[in-house]
Order: sequence, then C-alpha cells, then structure tokens
Amino acid sequence: MIPMVDLKAQYHQLKSEIDSALLDVLENTAFILGPNVRSFEEEAANYLGVKYTVGCASGTDALHLALRAAGIGPGDDVITTAFTFIATAEAIHYVGAKPVFVDIDRDTYNIDPQAVAAAITDKTRAILPVHLFGQPTDIAALQKIADPSKVQIIEDCAQSFGARLDGKQTGSFGIANCFSFFPSKNLGCYGDGGLISTDSEEIHQHLVSLRNHGSSQRYHHSEIGYNSRLDEIQAAILRIKLQRIDTFNNERRRVAHRYNELLADSNVTLPHEDGLGTHVFHQYTLRSAKRDAIMQALQDQQIGCAVYYPIALHQQDVFADDCKDLSLPVTEALTRDCFSLPIFPEMTDEKIIHVTNIIKKSA
Repeated sequence: MIPMVDLKAQYHQLKSEIDSALLDVLENTAFILGPNVRSFEEEAANYLGVKYTVGCASGTDALHLALRAAGIGPGDDVITTAFTFIATAEAIHYVGAKPVFVDIDRDTYNIDPQAVAAAITDKTRAILPVHLFGQPTDIAALQKIADPSKVQIIEDCAQSFGARLDGKQTGSFGIANCFSFFPSKNLGCYGDGGLISTDSEEIHQHLVSLRNHGSSQRYHHSEIGYNSRLDEIQAAILRIKLQRIDTFNNERRRVAHRYNELLADSNVTLPHEDGLGTHVFHQYTLRSAKRDAIMQALQDQQIGCAVYYPIALHQQDVFADDCKDLSLPVTEALTRDCFSLPIFPEMTDEKIIHVTNIIKKSA
C-alpha cells in the first residue's frame, strides 16, 4: 500500500521531539495564544522574509481575515482562479465581495495574467492568485496589472510554503498572504491551522484583533471579530517541522523529478516547471486521456491517487447562478484529465518505480 501522503512516517521521524514538545505544552498549561504561538509567528516571519505573521485557526480563516483586513467588502470584485479548492472563493463571499473567475495557464495551471488583465473593472479591488500545487504563480506579471489600477494582491499560499520566486518566498509579495497547515500540506500540523503574512503594521494589528473577538486588549472590543486562534499544541508541532521545511521540500522535488525521469517516455503529460521560481510539489499532477483507467490500475494495487480538482469552482452548484454563462476552456479541460500521484518526503525510490511501472502499463 502506498498512500497519497505518509503522515505516520514523518511523525515517527520526529516522534521524540514532537512528543516532548506536546508534553511541555500540557505541563505549562498555556493553551491559548501561548509562547509557542508567539515564537512560531516570529520564526515564520523570519523564514518568509516578512515583518509580521499572525496565526489563525485554519487556511480558510487566513483567507477570510486577510480579505477583511485588506478592506475588501460588499460591492467589491476579487479576481481569482476557478481551479482551486473552494476555500479561496468561500472567503471572498464571507466578506460580501464577488469572486470573478478567470482561466488558467495551460502549462502551469496557475491563473493566467492575460485573463486577469481582461477582467479588471472599476469594481476590482483585489487579485487573489493561488500558487497551485506548490508552483509560484507569475506575481511580477500580476503586479504590472494591479499597480496601475491600485488593485491589491492577496496571495493564497496554502500549497506553497517554502516555494521561492525571484529569490523571495511566496507569501512575501502581497498586501496580506495566506497559508494552511492542514496535515497533508508541505508544512502541516496535526489538525487545522493557518497563518497570514504581511509587511503592513496596520494590517498586522487589525489581524491580531480580528482573530481574537475583535480585541487587542483584554475585554476591550473595538469591532466584531472571530474566534480564530492558532492552537498552542499545533504551534509547538509547526515549530519543529519549520526547522526541516527546506529538507522536506527538497525531498518532494527529488520524488517529482524521479517521477519525471521514469515517465518521460510514457503517454502522460508531466507537470511543467516554468523556471520562474522553485516548485515545491505539494501535489504531483499529471494529465492523460486515459485517466480513469490509470487510476483504477493504481487503486487495484492499493496505490493512492486523486483528482484535484474534478469540478471547477464556476461549475459548482453554489456558483451556478452567477456563472451560468461563464466558459473557462483550459480549466474545464484540465478537470477532465488531471490526476495526482503519491508524493511525500519519505517516499522511497522503490515505491516511485512501482507507481510508474503501473502507469506505463496502463497509459
């Protein structure tokens, strides 16, 4: 059996450190916004090369709070991709704004800057690109579109912790940028968790208030906020894993490049690295007209595989009325033939070879 991600293998690798850190949290009993949360925020800001980070309860909350702190609200349009997890668009709805879906680049699967430029109107307040599957999107091209129109960029980095672009980390370009620590992420905790990065002191202070019931001073509430605090136990785990994130990401790249070598002569379309930045392969995603047959062959051998994403957001029932006349041909084609293979830092060459042998027989 080969799972999509082997969380147990990573836990056993770090077991003594993690167990010790968890027992320390229990012994200290500082469970809410404790010392590990504060330390992790400082360490993450240093790693990302930003002035501030704010931990929160989930990646979805990170998106929601970032949009609100950036002043996005009713009557505003936010341009984003339809080829992503629904949280990206949910968060836009949470603040009362409208998600404007545009098509993606046919090679990288990231948002297409030309499509973004064509969608800009006087209602556009923000562009929300997703660094999909761990590959940085073309931020420079988006900045050229956004700056003249005074449109803000808010990065969705849920899948790209540790990815670099022009020597900088994803999450260091936008006005506020959002990370998820869902267990299967490149940097994952053992539950839900999220983070927002920013260089703006004003946004930082607003986020600190928003995540804690609209309060920056105990029992003083200046606005309606949320209960969205990163858990102390999760922060303790993340601090340990953050020390190894570059190693973990390099191992993901090893697995991906080995897949590339072994599948180079097969009838599947391999992931594309555009050279703009460092792809950290949160997912290793292929394309094939024989997707269903290949996936069945993998499943028959108890090998994990999945489709990210089988239904584009503009085709989801929840957006059906708003998007009934919208056509995104590249996105729609991708939903029909993409599929992802197991990828995790601990994956052995033997397992990689086994997976690719099945694909080559089925493709």
